[in-house]
Amino acid sequence: MAEKNKRIFLSSPTMHGEEQKYIKEAFDTNWVAPLGANVDGFEKEMAEYIGVKSAAACVSGTAALHLAVKLAGVKSGDVVFCSDLTFAATVNPVTYENGRQVFIDSEYETWNMDPDALRLAFEKYPECKCVIVVNLYGVPAKLDEIRAICDEHGAVLIEDAAESLSATYKGVQTGTFGKYNAISFNGNKIITTSGGGMLLSDDEEAIKKARFWSTQSRDPAPWYQHSETGYNYRMSNVVAGIGRGQLLHLDEHKELKRKIYNRYKEAFKDLPVSMNPYLECSDPNFWLSCLLMDKGCKVQFMDIVNALAEENIEARPIWKPMHMHPLFEGYDFISANENSVGEDIFSRGVCLPSDIKMTEKEQDRIIEIIKKAFKPL
Repeated sequence: MAEKNKRIFLSSPTMHGEEQKYIKEAFDTNWVAPLGANVDGFEKEMAEYIGVKSAAACVSGTAALHLAVKLAGVKSGDVVFCSDLTFAATVNPVTYENGRQVFIDSEYETWNMDPDALRLAFEKYPECKCVIVVNLYGVPAKLDEIRAICDEHGAVLIEDAAESLSATYKGVQTGTFGKYNAISFNGNKIITTSGGGMLLSDDEEAIKKARFWSTQSRDPAPWYQHSETGYNYRMSNVVAGIGRGQLLHLDEHKELKRKIYNRYKEAFKDLPVSMNPYLECSDPNFWLSCLLMDKGCKVQFMDIVNALAEENIEARPIWKPMHMHPLFEGYDFISANENSVGEDIFSRGVCLPSDIKMTEKEQDRIIEIIKKAFKPL
């Protein structure tokens, strides 16, 4: 009975012990405030893993995205093309800079930004100079094609790789395809620092500027002097210590996520469903395994969410497309299809428990609950 009532989470932190070593060093040296050896080390180690020249550790992935939007030169009234099927943190930084989001629909092969819709967007808004693309649930978008379109129109590409750390596209790590790139270490991500994020770029001068902004834009003067608006965005040295310990296990976490995805895929092969798709040229990190009911299926996504909730198991709907939120009522939305792909995926999709501490026995229980929901059919 105790096993049955045990809470199974969507995706919770997994600690290993090495984190404590770095945290202890922070305490032993009294570097518990922002900055310090762990921050420097975490930036260097993450940049090397991803394959970029420079990185700035921030308090959140959202902060990293905000700095990226500022570096891209977004000003009041500027149009920014954004992935529509995503979490609000992707698009809110545009509002911080008083820009205007135009939402770009998804395609069915990856659920990410549709290059065809992006081309239509540039036809309508040729003045757009910034695009933010997301790698949803750890699945890389059609990044080469999207980057080529941005280059053709002289637009800065920002890659929101918050969910896709360790995923690759054509053998190259995500978080490298934009001029500026952001990753997240939120508590439910593939590795965590409890909170936190990082800005990545090959533009070392831009990263220096981001670090300046993120430490309140303090001028190099003997007193506190400020010539620009700054932010309190730098990562704590203690938190960075957690990240350094977690990074040692990133590839291990990715492999465990892959096994969870493949077990679901095999178990549901005879049901009227499919898993979140990816391109053969990409290697996702399988952060969240998602289920999509076939069109016309009588089982609804909330039937699955509620059936699992009754058994103390966490699941959730797919992200609600941004253009459907009250906050963005009246904002432009561009699709290459007669009907919104993102709305369709939202109406039929559910994120399944993808916690790497979940046992095979627990996953089997989840599978049986889901299969039971389809039995009346």
